[in-house]
Amino acid sequence: MARIVMKFGGTSVADLDRIRNVAARVKAQIALGDEVAVVVSAMAGTTNQLVAWCQSLSPLHDAREYDVVVSTGEQVTAGLTAIALQAIGVEARSFCGWQIPVSTDGQHGKARINAIDGADLSRRMGQGQVVVVAGFQGIGPDERVTTLGRGGSDTSAVALAAALNADRCDIYTDVDGIYTTDPRIVPNARKLARITYEEMLELASVGAKVLQTRSVELAMKERVRVQVLSSFSDEPGTMVVDEDEVLEQEIVAGIAYSRDEAKITVRKVPDKPGIAAAIFVPLAEANINVDMIVQNVAEDGTTDMTFTVGKGDFPRAMAVLEAARAHIGYAEISADQNVAKLSVVGVGMRSHAGVAGTMFHTLAARGINIQVISTSEIKVSVLVAAEYTELAVRALHTAYQLDA
Repeated sequence: MARIVMKFGGTSVADLDRIRNVAARVKAQIALGDEVAVVVSAMAGTTNQLVAWCQSLSPLHDAREYDVVVSTGEQVTAGLTAIALQAIGVEARSFCGWQIPVSTDGQHGKARINAIDGADLSRRMGQGQVVVVAGFQGIGPDERVTTLGRGGSDTSAVALAAALNADRCDIYTDVDGIYTTDPRIVPNARKLARITYEEMLELASVGAKVLQTRSVELAMKERVRVQVLSSFSDEPGTMVVDEDEVLEQEIVAGIAYSRDEAKITVRKVPDKPGIAAAIFVPLAEANINVDMIVQNVAEDGTTDMTFTVGKGDFPRAMAVLEAARAHIGYAEISADQNVAKLSVVGVGMRSHAGVAGTMFHTLAARGINIQVISTSEIKVSVLVAAEYTELAVRALHTAYQLDA
């Protein structure tokens, strides 16, 4: 007997027929003798509608009331899923985040989980009951409902799996696993049987949409084994596990891309100590995340500072830099939103030379200019013109022998 957390995303619970399908899957898992907790997202499109209503009434709405509104989507799904399970003879009960409780900090709209009291849920599961938990939500220090930010149901599921000492957390979505790259661009991309936490974290952070970054961080910290699989097929999925569980590590696990990038260049700033802080501290204070950074020093005692931000943060970033112009002392700012970030990820990079060289040579051979480069121990990322995204992904996928 195992203890399993089964999480179902918005497309998996998009309508009543799909909720019935979820209930059937849960019943099949119970038939294997397992104890099951279910975490559900809002029905597809529901959260977008709730957010739109808040914004229509007031673009600068109270974040606490926003959380009250948008958390209702998961509450509806949890109740419907419990009803569907009961209808096929499975004892089930639904829970909102505050009932467990899922304790979070007070950052409404993007709260972080502090603790989950899993005692009552464990007792119920031990008695054969399926507990159905509304994902994406918790309760803050002020006893008000909080939400975890978009994609937060993945984080809810992993955190619950850790609190319940579950053997596995199964994330059901509309894809049947994690691929070496986006199969829509490379039809012969390979599905991975296993991938390490570190590789998945890097892929999620640079554009892969299968798992939410915070959920992977939490899984790696708590050593929760995560399986990604489809709600709509019985194909085996991909296990996200510790590096020790991957017997033969590929040099490169996958190629990720993101078109959600904007490049900003602050030109002719004084080349002196403190100038980087003058640029990036105001951006940090405005909660703008800066990604790739490169500095070019000229002979005239000035420097150009180029960096990337998310497209959603681009207007605010430009406004912050304009407000700080006198303090920074730059001559001008140039910007380009027509860029894409390409990333090659793999734990095998630690012990193999030439990974970056292969990337640069492959792109050069196809006339693709590299604008910015950043690296980590298991990742190399470059910024290129957006129109080359698909060509670059296909070329790199072949160059690293990832084609099926």
